[in-house]
Amino acid sequence: MNKNTFKTFLKIILVVTSLYLFLVSIGIIGVAFKGFGKGFAENLLATTSNPFVGLFIGILATSLIQSSSTTTSITVGMVASGVITVGNAIPIIMGANIGTTVTNTLVALGHITRKEEFRRAIAGATVHDFFNLICVAIMFPLELATGFLQKSATFLSTLFVNFGGIKFTSPIKTATQPAIHLIKDLFTEVLTLPHNLGYSLILLTGALMTFITLFCIVKLMKSLVIERTEIALNNVIGKNTLVGILAGIIFTIFVQSSSITTSLLIPLIGAGIVTIETVFPITLGANIGTTATAILASFATGNPAAITIAFSHLLFNLIGVLFIYPVKLFRTLPINLAKGLGDLSFRKRRYALIYVATIFFLIPGLLIIISKLLK
Repeated sequence: MNKNTFKTFLKIILVVTSLYLFLVSIGIIGVAFKGFGKGFAENLLATTSNPFVGLFIGILATSLIQSSSTTTSITVGMVASGVITVGNAIPIIMGANIGTTVTNTLVALGHITRKEEFRRAIAGATVHDFFNLICVAIMFPLELATGFLQKSATFLSTLFVNFGGIKFTSPIKTATQPAIHLIKDLFTEVLTLPHNLGYSLILLTGALMTFITLFCIVKLMKSLVIERTEIALNNVIGKNTLVGILAGIIFTIFVQSSSITTSLLIPLIGAGIVTIETVFPITLGANIGTTATAILASFATGNPAAITIAFSHLLFNLIGVLFIYPVKLFRTLPINLAKGLGDLSFRKRRYALIYVATIFFLIPGLLIIISKLLK
């Protein structure tokens, strides 16, 4: 093995290691948020029959626990036990679709010390946010007026109620869980720290790991990626929307998390290896792919309400791709908004922090509090 080959081999090993630690860091951040917010989120989900408040509860709860799957699962359980109705649950599912995009936006903040990377990363991350916000802006009032999602999902649930379930374990989750649990147990079991302090240190550890691994991934990928790879990603996937969507669906079903799919793209965008136009169809596929696990799991319950909620999530994302994305205005608007936010963040990095705090936490939180006070 010559010197150049050995260097390339070593860089590949370092990329794989950095990617593994990056995925662990995302898991650690999720564990920290769950430690802070899961009980709070569960209480939130059970507190309203107002669809507008339900939408914001879905956003806030998912932003707090960093997982639309967890929000959906809790909601399904509450519907099955009669705590909330299917009609009340659907706005929560829509809100969860917005809230789940916070993870890759938080990952983009890991590029904050490198301005040009930060501009690209913020734009690449928030195109997912803006598309889901547009979908909700269109479909939420339509659902209130017609109930089309509930009716369609209820019909599909009658066809699949006795279908039988399949349990699929994500290989990435299997690989990262031991390291995640090791770090969590260190702070919560070995050091026996107070609950909030322990989870604060877990969050800090995850954030530091994210910053360090992102820096390593971008540096290594820039030196490893050759022109042909950029052509394959941008010219093949980027110019064929269907290929991008299918890639997003398949990979997300495989890893069982749209957050993992979209978060893995952020370092590539930050490094300038892929463009926001290339990433957009993949995120749409991730939106669809993330619903597969919940659908398969709901089949196993045999509960019509559980299956209805799972299908309402699928239909919401499918309609976004099939009917909203093909309209040029709705296809270009999220890209332009995301690029605009990227440019703003390039000039004043605090705008990105304000955006995350406002969209995912402050607005939903304030509106929920106001609704409680007005009762």
